[in-house]
Amino acid sequence: MDGIFLQQLVNGLTLGSVYGLIAIGYTMVYGIIGMINFAHGEVYMISAYLAAISLALLAYFGVESFPLLMLGTLLFTIVVTGVYGFTIERIAYKPLRNSTRLAPLISAIGISLILQNYAQISQGARQQGVPTLLEGAMRVEVGSGFVQLTYTKIFILVAAFVGMGLLTYVIKYTKLGRMCRATQQDRKMASILGINTDRVISYVFVIGAVMAALAGVLITMNYGTFDFYAGFIIGIKAFTAAVLGGIGSLPGAMLGGIILGISESLFSGLINSDYKDVFSFSLLVMILIFRPQGLLGRPLVAKV
Repeated sequence: MDGIFLQQLVNGLTLGSVYGLIAIGYTMVYGIIGMINFAHGEVYMISAYLAAISLALLAYFGVESFPLLMLGTLLFTIVVTGVYGFTIERIAYKPLRNSTRLAPLISAIGISLILQNYAQISQGARQQGVPTLLEGAMRVEVGSGFVQLTYTKIFILVAAFVGMGLLTYVIKYTKLGRMCRATQQDRKMASILGINTDRVISYVFVIGAVMAALAGVLITMNYGTFDFYAGFIIGIKAFTAAVLGGIGSLPGAMLGGIILGISESLFSGLINSDYKDVFSFSLLVMILIFRPQGLLGRPLVAKV
């Protein structure tokens, strides 16, 4: 039992770290403009396809080294996905910035459907897959059982936490981070002080897309398969993680992702895997009822 519990804990930590990466995109956009980017899950889905395309191109040119494969795939996927994020902001959000709150939401849902159908038409409706890039595992004896930690999971954990750490550094200690925090606190005052808030908002969408791209590469490595609908469920789960941690809070998104991943994995492994999605969405409902501001979020205070 100890071995099974710890194995699910490791699986959940791996999954949760990726949820956290995607949740960062939701929470940053909400923190800046007060809207939920419901096309963010599809940005992750696009990044999975881009990762597969990049791996195929590198293999075609004879690249077999794992470090070179990952470096090339990450660079290609991050850059192109960042362009997608920038384009979504320019098309779906910027023209509607001064409109009613419902208009950007509908626009984002429209972009989500467009990206789904674009991927389905251009890449086909069947599941796509990539080969295992990093083989091997560590086995640790625990009581009467054991915990198996694959090298792929180790890489995912390291890459995810490095990505989160770099983003935290950017937000806390760089000029871009200060502009983001100023825009989040008071967009009008930030604009008066000379900050180009439109550009900052575009940067935030790009940062969110970059985090989704990293998640797309890591999940593609872990599971090996994906399809045009992959962004919907994982997008909603990442949104759940953002709400759990406190929408608008960067540490909250990370914490919420890890808690959700571990909870879902434990429920799946110890109770019933058929209802893991039901469990995740039930958790979202419970959060919204009993603590809508999340674990690290602050209650909204109306400004008079």
